[in-house]
Amino acid sequence: MGTDAVELQVPNPTGAMRAVRISSPDRVYFPEIGLTKLDLADYYLSVADGISRALDRRPCMLHRFPKGTAEKKVHQKKLPAGAPDWIETVDVYFPRYSRTVGELCVTEPAAVLWAVQMATVEFHPWNSRRTEPGIEFPDEWRIDLDPMPDCDFPKVRRVAGIVHEILDELGVVGYPKTSGGHGLHVYVRIAPEWAFGDVRRAAHAFGAEVARRSAGEATVTWWRKDRDPAAVFVDFNQNARDHTMAAAYSVRATPRATVSTPITWEEIEQVEPDDFTVATVPARYAAIGDLHAGIDDVAHRLDTLLEWAERDELQTPTD
Repeated sequence: MGTDAVELQVPNPTGAMRAVRISSPDRVYFPEIGLTKLDLADYYLSVADGISRALDRRPCMLHRFPKGTAEKKVHQKKLPAGAPDWIETVDVYFPRYSRTVGELCVTEPAAVLWAVQMATVEFHPWNSRRTEPGIEFPDEWRIDLDPMPDCDFPKVRRVAGIVHEILDELGVVGYPKTSGGHGLHVYVRIAPEWAFGDVRRAAHAFGAEVARRSAGEATVTWWRKDRDPAAVFVDFNQNARDHTMAAAYSVRATPRATVSTPITWEEIEQVEPDDFTVATVPARYAAIGDLHAGIDDVAHRLDTLLEWAERDELQTPTD
């Protein structure tokens, strides 16, 4: 194996160990904090079950940084060359290019570590799985609270409270997490009975209700130039086909190596966006486990939200 590599032993779902070679382990990926490729691999190994659950059987776009996060990023949809035969993929058709590519489809933690070996820092999965009925039918509704440039985090917290209130009224369980940036995400498992267009419509209807209750603090206005720069954008379009978001436990390419981290609803009042990093999340994970571990226990329906969407679409636009 040589002195310029290390071999990590990664458990797979059967309990057996899979060896993953990490070359150039001392290569610095985050220059501001001196975080190396091996540090990144060790982080992902520490949250192996959580990140694998978040990516499980989903097409996954990789954000790769071959020369570290200070240099150019590669958005990788097609599986990088040289994958071992145990790495699994899922075929994804892209109409814009009239092309089908095999995207990484994580089925065991070692696949995550192999992607790190291939210079992956961030993991961005689809909100659908390759299992029946297939990737054209999402099983996850994503609520993205995206603060505009002049929006502070206390406002994001207040809008998150409205999101929680409406979900409770709908009898829906949402699983919040930090974005790894300055926003918040909430994930909801749904029955995979609707195509992307209807899930997006449902997400828009929900966001519009959040905006109505927010006294101007939230918006679903589509064009960025028309949004209040101090508002929280409820980004319903994250539910469109081939739109991806950083997975739970994904590192983000920020100077401090922040992590998109599951949190409780109660924690939202205290957390700050930069609380969760590669340096802090492993101890938290070891202490409390994966807060999203039960996300697959219930699959909710979108019927009520689609009724809201139909109601809203029949109304005359006011702007």
